[in-house]
Amino acid sequence: MKNLLIVLFTFFFVNQVIAEVKIGFVQVDQILQNAPQTNASNKKLEKEFKKRTDTLKKTIKEIQTEEKNFSKNSLTLSDSEKEKLSRKLQQKKIDAQRDERELREDIDLRRREEINKLQVKVNEVIEELAKEKKYDLIVYQGVAYASPSIDLTDEVSKALGK
Repeated sequence: MKNLLIVLFTFFFVNQVIAEVKIGFVQVDQILQNAPQTNASNKKLEKEFKKRTDTLKKTIKEIQTEEKNFSKNSLTLSDSEKEKLSRKLQQKKIDAQRDERELREDIDLRRREEINKLQVKVNEVIEELAKEKKYDLIVYQGVAYASPSIDLTDEVSKALGK
């Protein structure tokens, strides 16, 4: 009987504690994808890397043109000239591939920097929302399921857009 009372008391107490905790959930990846700041940072990055991207495109086009000319004229060239032009083309391809890889790495690095800035802003907005609406806990990573009734994604997105 004593054990039954302890179990009932514990059950009642736990239910009371759980009932008072206000929990929310946020889909940060969705916010990062749809935030107006994301579009702005994408345009900023595009503008920042436009010159290098255009230069690389121009180089690739030149290499393709040279390859076509080499294919057309290879029958009339001596073996030493063919080898010399072939090496030159190969070196240009290697250089272009290296430039492309470096450009991609630089863009990725800058994109991560911009995402990190936005992530900090999202966290600030979540914290403000939690304080304003008196949430005890807001989670956004490692959640297997969250009820739509506790999903605050739209509220955070709206607050972020202000």
